[in-house]
Amino acid sequence: MGNAIGDVLSPAVGVAISPVPIVAVILTLFSRRARSNGPLFLAGWVLGLASACTAFILLGSAVDIAGGGGPSRGAAVLRIALGALLLVAAMRQWRKRPGKGEEPELPGWMAGIEEFGPAKSFVMACALAALNPKNLALILAAAMSIAQDTGGSLGETDPWIAMIVFVAVGSATVAASVLTCLFGGKRAEKVLTSWKAWLTANNATLMFVLFLVFGALVLGNGISSL
Repeated sequence: MGNAIGDVLSPAVGVAISPVPIVAVILTLFSRRARSNGPLFLAGWVLGLASACTAFILLGSAVDIAGGGGPSRGAAVLRIALGALLLVAAMRQWRKRPGKGEEPELPGWMAGIEEFGPAKSFVMACALAALNPKNLALILAAAMSIAQDTGGSLGETDPWIAMIVFVAVGSATVAASVLTCLFGGKRAEKVLTSWKAWLTANNATLMFVLFLVFGALVLGNGISSL
């Protein structure tokens, strides 16, 4: 189990520091119903991550990704493809970074978040966690490691403990934002506003570094497993 937990920490950190969901939850916390929207956003985020990770673990077990106790050739090829995809995404993020003097813009779909109610906040968080292609690549990398390191034995507790660790770490920044709003007092809005401004300004650069590092790690792991 130790190997599985160690292997999921890197992609979990990648999920946690992705700027878009953090900005989204901060906008949710600026809504009129922040004290209900925020916790429901966090619940939706946790559910989305857990559901996607569980689905990939079950798929990995079904196709015997562990290859009889060791890394299968198919799993190695899949890691190489996933690593290459992340490196391509890194290059795209680098090209999308704002030029000197340009104001970074938030995605258009974020415009109405501050008007969302609890149900919409919950559904949006589920979708951001489980359906965002950037997240899915990192979730897939974590689920492959869990299925491989635990031998695909879903009857044991090891894969599920590793998944819980992945979800907990991957939810840390969203949880920190919600807790800051609920318990941060008068300084909460100022703190959240500063986080939002920094993440918006550095979104492309941060995602470039994230994809570059994790793409290289996944690609390297795939090559070494051949």
